[in-house]
Amino acid sequence: MVTVAEEYDVAVIGGGAAGLSAAVALGRSRRSVVVIDAGEPRNAPADGVHGFLSRDGVPPAELLATGRAEAARYGVELRAGLAVDARPVAGGFEVTLDPAAAAGRSAVRARRIVVATGLVDELPDVAGLRERWGRDVVHCPYCHGWEVRDEPIGVLGGHPRAVHVVQLFRQLSPDVVLFTHTGPAPSEAELEELAARDVRVVPGVVTAVEVTGDRLSGVRLADGTVVPRRALAVGTRLVARSAVLEGLGVRATPDPSGVGDRIEADPTGRTAVDGVWVAGNVTNLMAQVVVAAAGGLMAGAAVNADLAAEDTRDAVAARRERLAS
Repeated sequence: MVTVAEEYDVAVIGGGAAGLSAAVALGRSRRSVVVIDAGEPRNAPADGVHGFLSRDGVPPAELLATGRAEAARYGVELRAGLAVDARPVAGGFEVTLDPAAAAGRSAVRARRIVVATGLVDELPDVAGLRERWGRDVVHCPYCHGWEVRDEPIGVLGGHPRAVHVVQLFRQLSPDVVLFTHTGPAPSEAELEELAARDVRVVPGVVTAVEVTGDRLSGVRLADGTVVPRRALAVGTRLVARSAVLEGLGVRATPDPSGVGDRIEADPTGRTAVDGVWVAGNVTNLMAQVVVAAAGGLMAGAAVNADLAAEDTRDAVAARRERLAS
């Protein structure tokens, strides 16, 4: 049996930095808001959030707990659950929750929805990467680079930005190796650049990472060679978590950068479907936490403005009706 809770002005799907920022903006505007969160933050394996002014190094769980408390202060309802579907209904949208992740199969209705469900990192098929992900297998020099500074760093090739990533990590350590892996060999110009910065290029397919004492100690090649490394930078394929939008006809499309698939939206997060906004990594694949939070704030403000315009139209119509009677 599907039970429908009271209606809200806005349902925010996803309770990370983007979703909570949108909820706070809307709550402070005295909108009724529910945040539906499945509790699967992308950065959960990381020790800390970096690049977030005044919050540098805060554990991800602590940042979210603080955000939830701030949202609740403004009357935002926080609901644990996995939103599996959204569809248009009279006056807005109905969002259905998975019964396995909620107290019984239920749904909420809202005039507008903001989807801030983030993305999934699809890692290369190399043994051990997933277990070390967010620790000494990293992807972003701005998120994790300082923590591996001066260490022997490897960069896994096989993606179009590998050489660019090498140059960024070379700023952080004098000992950087590029593993070509499944990618093409660097061009002559790239080889010259790498040589100029003392970056060694190691050909061959990488099959595994080696771990000693719960620390990455090396990178194993298909021929059995192990190259000692303390950190490995990996380019993942970034895929928006957007299944909840498919019922509305909104689907992820390739990002122009070539790094993955995202939901296309305007600068405020408005999608091609009226009443539907997106925020954070679901639309901006490269956004760090602080940027995702800013995107949520922009989406929340845009949704509030859209609702205010609708409220004004309704008030004008009601006034005209009163005057005509």
